[in-house]
Amino acid sequence: MKLLRLIAIVVLGFEMPVPIYWLILHSRVSFWRRHIRAIFPVAVFLAWGVFDSLLYFFRRDLFRPERVSWFVAIGMAMMAFDVFALSTSEAVFGGRRLVGHSELAGSGELIAHGLYARVRHPRYLGMMAGMFGACVIVASPWLWAVSILWLPLALANIHAEESELRARLGSAYAAYAERVPALLPLRLASRNKDVSRP
Repeated sequence: MKLLRLIAIVVLGFEMPVPIYWLILHSRVSFWRRHIRAIFPVAVFLAWGVFDSLLYFFRRDLFRPERVSWFVAIGMAMMAFDVFALSTSEAVFGGRRLVGHSELAGSGELIAHGLYARVRHPRYLGMMAGMFGACVIVASPWLWAVSILWLPLALANIHAEESELRARLGSAYAAYAERVPALLPLRLASRNKDVSRP
């Protein structure tokens, strides 16, 4: 159980800062295109430095004696999905594109296969699953509170990325967004479907 808790802490340390990294990049993408050498050290320092310091603040909760529960299996499954989504996204995009080189170069083509044929943001879906799976395993009320506050950052990041992709890829991305849902691989009804009235 100690190993599982340590894995959960690593997932938190890796995933919690990701929305800040991307918000730094997406909020000023035209600025960062002119200062490409500075973006990675600045964004990594601000994102991982700030959020991982929160983990230090919660160190007592993170390393307290474990209480085993059947919820641990749910947390493990959620973290496994995160690893699957990350590795699949990396296989589809490659590491350089996954960390933002396409955004900074203002290039890139639309990729809509693999998980990206089912949802537009499988990496974010995996990240959210990993975060909440780690919270299930650690079982800290304070960590849950931080994660609930973290969720709007992740969702804001998706919105910022959508705007950047629409600007960069144009009508190809707009058509893709019409066909493929953002996070959950289901659609209840088409957004543009006309409803016939008898």
